[in-house]
Amino acid sequence: MKNNEIIQWLLKGDVSIQYQIHHDLLLTERNDLQNKIVKEGWGAKYLSKRNPNGHWGREFYYPKWTSTHYTLLDLRNLCIAPNNSLIKTSITMILQTCKTQDGGILLLKAKKSDVCVNGMVLNYAAYFRANEDDLKSIVDALLREHMPDGGFNCRSNRSGAVHSSLHSTLSVLEGLTEYVKNGYSYRAGEVKDVIDASKEFVLMHRLFLSDRTGNIIDKRFLKLSYPRRWRYDILSALDYFQYAGSEWDERMQPAIDELLNKRNKDGTWNVQAKHPGQTHFDMEKAGRPSRWNTLRAFRVLRHFKIETKETISKICSA
Repeated sequence: MKNNEIIQWLLKGDVSIQYQIHHDLLLTERNDLQNKIVKEGWGAKYLSKRNPNGHWGREFYYPKWTSTHYTLLDLRNLCIAPNNSLIKTSITMILQTCKTQDGGILLLKAKKSDVCVNGMVLNYAAYFRANEDDLKSIVDALLREHMPDGGFNCRSNRSGAVHSSLHSTLSVLEGLTEYVKNGYSYRAGEVKDVIDASKEFVLMHRLFLSDRTGNIIDKRFLKLSYPRRWRYDILSALDYFQYAGSEWDERMQPAIDELLNKRNKDGTWNVQAKHPGQTHFDMEKAGRPSRWNTLRAFRVLRHFKIETKETISKICSA
């Protein structure tokens, strides 16, 4: 497809995609589109699944992808307006009734909270402007689990992991960064230092390579999925760095090369992987061109000013 055809194809997608295209690529504010996300398309579908008790699925974390937790994460990523009262009510309920003894969020019947889940909860709770007092114990729980190598591992407080995980580190980075972006002040200086250290952990691994051998850590890191759930992949990491306003670092280049190699001849990117499990509905089909992944790839290329045969600047000015 030509440049203007790609933009038009993206703008034919769900209203949440339309809003993000305008906001992130065309740099135009379309509050009218953002306000429509709760009324039509994917946003309306998710909200229609909410139970009278404020949960989705059966409870906070079950069934997994249709649970309250992952539904709220999906809603946050649709970029619904943060002042949505139904979503804020559900988040407040979780923050005030689902905490465990370490201050994090209770996961099923575990005595200790899960670092990845705490990071994801902080992500959507901060995005939807939760009360700071309700977030303090989660911030405390996360900062306690920051590891000497700079990152995080969801097993650190349960089975004594000694090396950080890219999966966990990205989830926590997203949460801590959303917390800072929205102006929360509690332990903000420490949070910023941890963000810097965790970014360095990801960059030290050039986003998907062993810092010891240079080999690919896990080939699944190269599969572009959406929604990514708790799993790490290079596009999600690159999209995080652009969202955080990070400057270019040459250690991102191997991941950029992989991303560009995955681009279809028509200028789009596919959904390459689906994480198995029950869902409310499928936004896109695996193996087909993906508006989500094309959007996310475009904003990465735009932010880092990556020149390709058809530059992202041309695409965004079409």
